[in-house]
Amino acid sequence: MKNFPTHIVTAAGVVENDNGEILMVNAFHGGWVFPGGQVEISENLIDAVTREIKEESGIDVIVDKLFCVSSNTSSHKGYNGYDVVPTKVMFDFICKYKSGNLRGSDENSESAWIKKDEVLNYIKSPAIIERFKAYLEFDGNVKYYSYIAKPEFVLHINRNI
Repeated sequence: MKNFPTHIVTAAGVVENDNGEILMVNAFHGGWVFPGGQVEISENLIDAVTREIKEESGIDVIVDKLFCVSSNTSSHKGYNGYDVVPTKVMFDFICKYKSGNLRGSDENSESAWIKKDEVLNYIKSPAIIERFKAYLEFDGNVKYYSYIAKPEFVLHINRNI
């Protein structure tokens, strides 16, 4: 069995366009989410979120503000030869649409621009709902969440940092 590091670092982006819509991707494992994923070796957070958004949607962005940092402290059975999936630390950024045309990817069935006030109707994951609410409520203070996602979502910390 292979082992992950003790923490996985991820970066995600809530992408806004000039029409007040939000970029969402319909992930094969997780439903509708804002795009993001693991930071790769020798990659910084800004490059990671930019790359992940491009890979998952075909959209180029300008990364603006950090609005949320989350710790998913649950671990669960691994996949693809990994024994356990460990704690994740997630950095969520507000991004602005720069260019590109929507498309799906090998990680999602489709990408779509969704009206900001309708996005919560699409998201099913409690953790993604909380993180998107942090975006909606962003007042310049970065939100910090600590939660477990499995077997059942439990929010332990919800505060500004």
